[in-house]
Amino acid sequence: MQDPVSTTSSTQDALNKEMKAASRVTIIGMILDAILGVIKVIGGTLFNSQALFVDGIHSFTDVASDFVVLAVMRISRQEPDENHPYGHQRIETFGTLLLGSILIAVGAALAWENILRLIEGGISQVPGWPVLVAAAFSVAGKEWIYHYTRRVGQAIRSDLIIANAWHSRTDAFSSVVVLLSTVGAMMGWEWLDVLAAVIIALIIIHIGWKFTWDSVKELVDTGLSQEDTQKLKAIARETDGVRNVHELRSRRMGHDILLDVHLVVRPDISVSEGHQIGMQVVSGMREELDNIRDINFHIDAENDEEQTPTSERLPSRKEIRQMLYETIGELPTHSRLRLHYLKNKVHLELFFDAPDKSGDITSEQVHQALEHYPWFGSVRIWLGEP
Repeated sequence: MQDPVSTTSSTQDALNKEMKAASRVTIIGMILDAILGVIKVIGGTLFNSQALFVDGIHSFTDVASDFVVLAVMRISRQEPDENHPYGHQRIETFGTLLLGSILIAVGAALAWENILRLIEGGISQVPGWPVLVAAAFSVAGKEWIYHYTRRVGQAIRSDLIIANAWHSRTDAFSSVVVLLSTVGAMMGWEWLDVLAAVIIALIIIHIGWKFTWDSVKELVDTGLSQEDTQKLKAIARETDGVRNVHELRSRRMGHDILLDVHLVVRPDISVSEGHQIGMQVVSGMREELDNIRDINFHIDAENDEEQTPTSERLPSRKEIRQMLYETIGELPTHSRLRLHYLKNKVHLELFFDAPDKSGDITSEQVHQALEHYPWFGSVRIWLGEP
């Protein structure tokens, strides 16, 4: 068994390393975005390119999103505490939702402005050749930062960092559109520049919607795909000692998966054997999906989905021992009572260390004493060797 203090310490060390890696790549991306934003906004203004100007605004939204990422990653990578026993990763999900919402708002405003320009017509300005240079530089820079950021995001299992990487790649896509539209405008189709601005704005809206919708699904505890759920159920059913899996619930917290599973086992096994079977199921599931963070398993002696669940109103061990005392007297000192709660009945097993220590108690005697109780199922008496 691991020492809780050392386990907590190692977990926090891992979280700190993840936060440092995320902060480093985000700051590098933020500096690049700021430089590209200035170049494109100034270049678009000076050399008559609305598409490059909108692309520059897109780069500045990357800078704003980078600030959001830095703040959210610092909070979400804190260790679990008393009020947040599962950690703070849902804050990362909220940050992704906020980032997506910003993209949708910015994209919608830019799209509307340029659609009005297309409708009004009268577009006669031709972009200058420096627009091509700025767009090509943007494509190269943003494609590089996309691959770098995505590698870091996958390494630290952060959906927010991966989302930020894709946000960077949309800037590269939009710069490609600027390149093509600028060439077209130079060939006489001046309206292509404004059309490209609308297309870039729609790209921003699309990516923002994807981030927002994925975050909403996580916040409302959307489970795993049907395919992954069936894989995990198959692993449980193939584990020695498991008779059936009648419930498996899942939800996500950031990149991690949380599971609740009900395992049906033989009703006469010991508590410790049931727990060991559950631990073997946990091990198999973790091998299948390495981002499973927590698995709560419940051991069932019967399938609650196929029949009426056993009532919680059945008598407890203390109450049954009192009933036995009132009918057949005190049980011998060297005896053990085992109870099985199955199909809304209580089945008793009495164990005596030796025949001469049974106190002449027979199964017929116990049966006659308890048969008038509606909860009584059966009784068996086991005698040890003399």
